[in-house]
Amino acid sequence: MIQYDDGHIQALMDAKDKADLKVSTLGQFHLVLDDNPVPDNWGRDKAIQLFQFFLISRNRLALHKEQIIDRLWDESGSDQVFKVALHGINKTIEPNKKSRGQTRFIQRQGATYKLDMSKIWLDSQALESYIEIGNHVKGMNNELAIIAFQLAINLYKGPFLPNRIYEDWTTTERERIQIFTLGAYISLAELLLEEQPNESIRLTEEALNIDPTWEEAYRIQMAAHIANGNRPQAIRTYKRCVDVLDKEFGIAPLPKTVGLFESFIG
Repeated sequence: MIQYDDGHIQALMDAKDKADLKVSTLGQFHLVLDDNPVPDNWGRDKAIQLFQFFLISRNRLALHKEQIIDRLWDESGSDQVFKVALHGINKTIEPNKKSRGQTRFIQRQGATYKLDMSKIWLDSQALESYIEIGNHVKGMNNELAIIAFQLAINLYKGPFLPNRIYEDWTTTERERIQIFTLGAYISLAELLLEEQPNESIRLTEEALNIDPTWEEAYRIQMAAHIANGNRPQAIRTYKRCVDVLDKEFGIAPLPKTVGLFESFIG
């Protein structure tokens, strides 16, 4: 098992500074190439779609272009569509590339393609890396865990690729990132509960803004209000939890939540 320390945090921060291409996908889609914002010269939306699909597929083996076409464009896709989209990517992120020159960011082997992530910093990937560190050191080095979770949360500006919310090929990645992010909010709120209950309340409220049905956030918020000596507000938080779960799913809170409520009203 990797033994995480401050050096891993610093390495992640340095990786952003060293990356040739920085990509923001959380709450917005924005690129910075060699420290300069990338203008919107994609030409067609399919070029953006293809690049974003490469980002989502970054941890897979290189994909055959036919797989990509089928996944992105279904029956409307063709070799020509792929070729035009790929040209649009190269024109945007490699504007100085010669017509037959080697690409900086897209690796090609025959008819398979993938991104060279060694040259790219991706906000959602960095977020996951910070959370991984936080999860591993929580309980052993809480000071480092707090730093890691805070850095992760700072990167979350909103949903993954918000302009693609209705595209099914982005759904799994968006939901996965959201779950990881909510976990970071909750973990950080737990770590700060005793010494900074007000900050725990703020963090859980931010988590509930992302997903108002996240029951664990209500429990921590209730505990934080009790830590502040504010039992009425803790009761209101519980009632809010009951109302939301009933409205959204027609279910009652978990016994753990009910037990916490009963512990401070009894």
